[in-house]
Amino acid sequence: MEKKLSLIASKALEEIQLSKTSSELSSLRVKYVGRKGSLTNILKELKNLPVEKRAEVGKFANEIKNSIEKALEGKNRHLKNLETEEKSSKDTIDITLPGKEFQIGRKHLITQILDEIVSIFLRLGFSIEEGPETELDYYNFEALNIPKDHPARDMQDTFYISDEVLLRTHTSPVQIRAYLKSKPPIQIIAQGKVYRRDADISHLPMFHQIEGFHVDEGITFSDLKGTLETFIHSMFGNDVGLRFRPSFFPFTEPSAEVDIACVICKGKGCRVCKSSGWVEILGCGMVDPDVFKRVGYDDEKYTGYAFGMGIERIAMLKYQIDDIRLFFENDLRFLNQF
Repeated sequence: MEKKLSLIASKALEEIQLSKTSSELSSLRVKYVGRKGSLTNILKELKNLPVEKRAEVGKFANEIKNSIEKALEGKNRHLKNLETEEKSSKDTIDITLPGKEFQIGRKHLITQILDEIVSIFLRLGFSIEEGPETELDYYNFEALNIPKDHPARDMQDTFYISDEVLLRTHTSPVQIRAYLKSKPPIQIIAQGKVYRRDADISHLPMFHQIEGFHVDEGITFSDLKGTLETFIHSMFGNDVGLRFRPSFFPFTEPSAEVDIACVICKGKGCRVCKSSGWVEILGCGMVDPDVFKRVGYDDEKYTGYAFGMGIERIAMLKYQIDDIRLFFENDLRFLNQF
């Protein structure tokens, strides 16, 4: 039995010395001094020895067990130290490496344009009103003189959630909500996202609009014209050409569209202005008396005007951008120019 114990000790100490990882060392501990280890099995055989030999062999076996456990502990400390040193070397900061460049955030171009437009109208005496993007059919169409069978509904490809709920197609529902909440005089702008089923180089399924309306006694088309001329010249410069064209909108009468001379091609013709030299930037008109009747206003006493425009269209013209999709592709090469 002494020979078996010596052989186990020699083999165990050799394997412990050659082990390279903590997991290997753990396996050796189980192999030799675990509950079913080689040394443990030998110790179980002590009861079969003569009584006079048990004490001597038992003492020798305990010495071997202690030497193996001592070797295991020593090797374990050594491996732990090596692992700590390796981890420390990997975690060390190399101050010779170039630092990472942090980019400073800024306002998106659409937000910049919107802020500029709002600031112009605030100087003209307008206040700001907001409304929901998920809207009722009544506010988006019917209260604006567009009943369900009206052909003007075909002008707007609408995202319907149900028969009576939709994603607003314009910011005009805010106008109705403001009328129902307040009495004239009212001079308000409302901006936000609107949704239509359309997508090409000049249209998006989601874009931004700003709506403006002014209702009081004695408001005329001249007030509307003066307000929009002031806005356009503040936005694009005093030398930009503009024109009012008769048009149709169900909630204004008379109605007009406002064009400015194409700032991209300087009137020569391009794909943005469809080779006409002019670009339509907003629609406007005098509020239809039928709209006033729906909200309980005296249409004999009050008159008012309303206008609406797309923010992306203004940004495209101001910065000579010929594809509206660039605003939402998140290409930093484009965004960093503004």
